[in-house]
Amino acid sequence: MEQRVLGHSGLKVSALGFGCMSMTSTYGPAGDRQEMIALVRTAVDEGVTLFDTAEAYGPFTNEELVGEALQPVRDAVVIATKFGFDIDLETGERRGGTNSRPEHIKAVADACLRRLRTDRIDILYQHRVDPQVPIEDVAGAVKDLIAAGKVKHFGLSEAGTGTIRRAHAVQPVTAVQSEYSLFWRGPEAELLPVLEELGIGSVPFSPLGAGFLTGKIDENTKFDPTDFRNHVPRFSPEARKANMALVKVIKTVADRKGATPAQVALAWLLAQKPWIVPIPGTTKVHRLKENLGGAALHLAAADLAEIEVEAFKVPVQGERLPEALLKMTGL
Repeated sequence: MEQRVLGHSGLKVSALGFGCMSMTSTYGPAGDRQEMIALVRTAVDEGVTLFDTAEAYGPFTNEELVGEALQPVRDAVVIATKFGFDIDLETGERRGGTNSRPEHIKAVADACLRRLRTDRIDILYQHRVDPQVPIEDVAGAVKDLIAAGKVKHFGLSEAGTGTIRRAHAVQPVTAVQSEYSLFWRGPEAELLPVLEELGIGSVPFSPLGAGFLTGKIDENTKFDPTDFRNHVPRFSPEARKANMALVKVIKTVADRKGATPAQVALAWLLAQKPWIVPIPGTTKVHRLKENLGGAALHLAAADLAEIEVEAFKVPVQGERLPEALLKMTGL
């Protein structure tokens, strides 16, 4: 698979990473542990080198799974995890809100290292900005962890451009995660230009619009009661019905290219900037292989122009997150 460098960091990873969250939570029941470990190892065999997890996924269970799966090939992969929510490190109890106090960050890092069965975290992200802790203090804590050899690179997730600049001045930021896809193009206005200016890589999560851009979901789709999408305005039946017009645009190009809508959506993202590395997730081997086909799909200038013109005609309906979660983004 093509390799990409995240900004000016020198950190080289596969053009498509693997978002591991859905294997243990969020989009319905957790997958079978041994099957998910096998899936991660299949991704490695297929050329994926960037794997994304977080203490909050589970909590803890996702890191434990990823750590076991990647232990045999640790030196061949890049593991990214995250701190920032207020979670009891002993019990896993979610206490609500954020916690990026420096002493907590350092304790979380040690716990992550144990769960991931490793001696270093390749990218340590702040999961959400903590309005109670100056970002300079957060960046300083990660800088200390880097000096101690426990962390290699610093990342931010769903942070605003002002926060990114302030953090970067204390400890260079290697990557910023944000939702970005044809289903949500918000980062194009301000975020991507700032990342390009500062030499920071972009790691889009939900690059397939939480599954919507695959064309496998419509207004009649029923989600498991535990599926997060039941609470997302963009996934209400009415919004899904209206937003199918966007999927039709992608499918038109996919049919012409002999590809799937998922592959076109991923190829479109990869075509935006050479320092963009999407992290699609899945719990199925055939979906993994389908997604990876997106990295090999070439979209010509005419294809990209067609998508741009036709997608512009579709006003996507519904907010991308519930209101409470939206308030935690872009700080």
